[in-house]
Amino acid sequence: MATLELDSLTRRFGPQTVVNAITLRVESAEVFALVGPNGAGKSTTLKMLTTLLPPTAGTARVAGHDIVRHPADVRRAIGYVPQLLSADGVLTGQANLSLFAKLYGVPRAERQARIDEALMFMGLKDAADRPVHQYSGGMIRRLEIAQATLHRPRVLFLDEPTVGLDPLARDAVWERLTGLRDDWGTTIFFTTHLMDEADALCTRVAVMHQGQVAALGSPADLKASLGIHGATLDDVFTHYARAKSDAGGNYHEISRARSAAQRLG
Repeated sequence: MATLELDSLTRRFGPQTVVNAITLRVESAEVFALVGPNGAGKSTTLKMLTTLLPPTAGTARVAGHDIVRHPADVRRAIGYVPQLLSADGVLTGQANLSLFAKLYGVPRAERQARIDEALMFMGLKDAADRPVHQYSGGMIRRLEIAQATLHRPRVLFLDEPTVGLDPLARDAVWERLTGLRDDWGTTIFFTTHLMDEADALCTRVAVMHQGQVAALGSPADLKASLGIHGATLDDVFTHYARAKSDAGGNYHEISRARSAAQRLG
């Protein structure tokens, strides 16, 4: 059963078409990655699916709800972990989770049990009463995932979920994320520039280029499509997105990415 259904989803900014008539389906409990060079339209697609940005044309359904006609229902059905920090560094982990439980409308009688469960599941119980500014980057990311999943969403959207993290912290974050998929059947939809991450974790990957889906399939099928022995997902990225070695985004994109990496590091 499809949890995400995109039908000719389009977003234009003035004369520029940033997302160009994307149509795809993501099944329940899939781990699905959207990859592509900076400016390919990944983040814009994510913003439309999370109702932060209305489409110019086309539509999408998230957990059965139309993103234009029923945005409140969509927001109740999803969790969202942005690239930039969403946890308050002054508050403790416990206080951050309490705040998000209220924002997500978790029933008062269930809040503390949900918070305790999230802290345990994310490996943060011993750090619950420490201010978040004392957390490591991996701990912060796990807290943000806990915040976004307190209401047990059907779909979890993540924008560059392991940006700025070392390999051990990345592994810890993904151990928790795949646990969410296994335990709750959560569909995980994320953007990444890390091809090894997408290769190891995803059921399917979509490669975006100039606002369109240039290739779609399992990592194994995408690598096989090149007809090259020993091809990697980096080779797939280069082939379908035609990414150039000097492509790196504009000043504002670089500033945001480096800021996030520094704060999470």
